[in-house]
Amino acid sequence: MTTFLILAVLVLVAIAIWQMTKIFELSQIKAVNSQIANDTDNKYNGYLLFLFLIFIYGITIFSFWKYGKMLLPEAASAHGAEYDNLMLVSMAIIFFVQTITQALLHYFGYKYRGEQGKKALFYADNDKLEFIWTIIPVIVLAGLILWGLYTWTSIMDINDEDDPIVVELYAQQFNWTARYAGADNVLGDANVRMIDIDRANILGVDESDDYAKDDIIVKELHLPVGRKVNFKMRSQDVLHSAYMPHFRAQMNCVPGMITQFSFTPSITTADMRNKPEIIDKVKRTNTIRAEKAAAGVENSDPWEFDYILLCNKICGKSHYNMQMKIIVEEEEDYNKWLAEQQTFSQSMASVQ
Repeated sequence: MTTFLILAVLVLVAIAIWQMTKIFELSQIKAVNSQIANDTDNKYNGYLLFLFLIFIYGITIFSFWKYGKMLLPEAASAHGAEYDNLMLVSMAIIFFVQTITQALLHYFGYKYRGEQGKKALFYADNDKLEFIWTIIPVIVLAGLILWGLYTWTSIMDINDEDDPIVVELYAQQFNWTARYAGADNVLGDANVRMIDIDRANILGVDESDDYAKDDIIVKELHLPVGRKVNFKMRSQDVLHSAYMPHFRAQMNCVPGMITQFSFTPSITTADMRNKPEIIDKVKRTNTIRAEKAAAGVENSDPWEFDYILLCNKICGKSHYNMQMKIIVEEEEDYNKWLAEQQTFSQSMASVQ
């Protein structure tokens, strides 16, 4: 009710100010009421263009200074550095061109403003200028596209020659489930039509497939550092997107088909937690959480950095909560954790 009253008051104040403005305009009997801009109007508009130019440059500098610390830390995958370099070069080119073109746009808007007796010079065409402003973007964009295609090809190197670990990421509203290929490193067949909730077969794994017997189904993703991982992705219901920002990895999960992505983790969770930018981020976050906890806000416990798997498609009302913790560790620790997990055949036997 209080919010409604505040909004009502604000609307009434806005209406009152608008009415007072109209009264003021009507009272200016001797004021010029021409709809045609004169030299004074054009001069003021030119000054305003310069002020706006200063504003957009100022807000850009402020944003980098204030929010630059919100950017992702160093990439934690083998391909991440090349991905980041491509992004950095692309953004540098964009900002350079934007800075030059905006400065020229606003400068010319002032310099060549309308003035009494001044006539604009009109070019019907200029082949030289058109060639210059066409060929330069063509060369730059062609270079970026070729670089991007090369980077994409190297990132999408999904093969079995490097002895990768095979893991399935299964998406459904609104959670993730991971399935490891087990000792044979081959995933058993699965289909949503085989889902049997009563037998806890939540992924629809084919119980008659021998390759499925040693599969391991978990709710927390563990990855060994320095070991390539081939991800097979499925969706049970709608379009999801497996997004692992710290590894610079993302792939859509499409109902009715299997999509794939591959990367090699390069930094363990423990090592990433010890990086200065992460320590600073954790400190800032926990300062905010402490203030909220003191005010009685729920879910304000201290936060510890973890890699995370997110859904990057708006897949429903609880999309924001579709997350899975990822732990990158030494291979010895990974093997120990994996050995402690129950296989698919063991879990099926326990419900009979």
